[in-house]
Amino acid sequence: MLQVHRYIAEYHEWFYLITIAWTFFEGESFVVLAGAVAAQGSIDPIMLCLCAWIGSYLGDQCWFLIGRNFGHIVVRRFPQWQVGIDKVHRWLERWDVLFILSFRFIYGVRNFSSAAIGLSNLNAWRFMVLNFISAGIWAVIFVAVGYFSGRAIGKVMGKWASTIEFSILGVFVFSLTAAWLYSLWKSKRAKRAAAARSAMEAMEVHVEPVESETGLPPTEMRVGENKR
Repeated sequence: MLQVHRYIAEYHEWFYLITIAWTFFEGESFVVLAGAVAAQGSIDPIMLCLCAWIGSYLGDQCWFLIGRNFGHIVVRRFPQWQVGIDKVHRWLERWDVLFILSFRFIYGVRNFSSAAIGLSNLNAWRFMVLNFISAGIWAVIFVAVGYFSGRAIGKVMGKWASTIEFSILGVFVFSLTAAWLYSLWKSKRAKRAAAARSAMEAMEVHVEPVESETGLPPTEMRVGENKR
């Protein structure tokens, strides 16, 4: 584990870049674990906090701009998302400042909320300022949780602290990779099923019934002809 700490300390610039990229999308668990690593002295906790702040801020700004510029196109393609968007807009109307400052703390709705806010009438500069403040609060809290947890583990577990931290980090990375691969496989499977359904629908032949001169359906006319 000392070797791992040494590599992180030596290539800490890459670790900071990874933090920015990771927090661009989500990153709560990663930031907590990175804070625990910072508690061992491998990286600077203040720099880690700044990188998490930047990544989180840029990520939500990006989703906001996507919602503002392309949201209506996406909603037309996926109308089932309108229910969630309307819910975000109701929250925004009632607690605009509080909601913008807190939505990134709600797991699983951060990116969706940013895009949904982009579809609202909220001023873009207002969102930019509140989002910047919210990203900073988020980064400080999660880095602090990881950092002080790492310090506590170090005091209690002593020389086994690093082993425990990196074991948890390894399990987390493995689980995240497995979940991503499963999601990718599931998406490809759904696309293949949709393509198969489209092919079957294209092969179907729809025959419209033709009314006979007698006014009877074709089947009844045939029965009558056989009786004669």
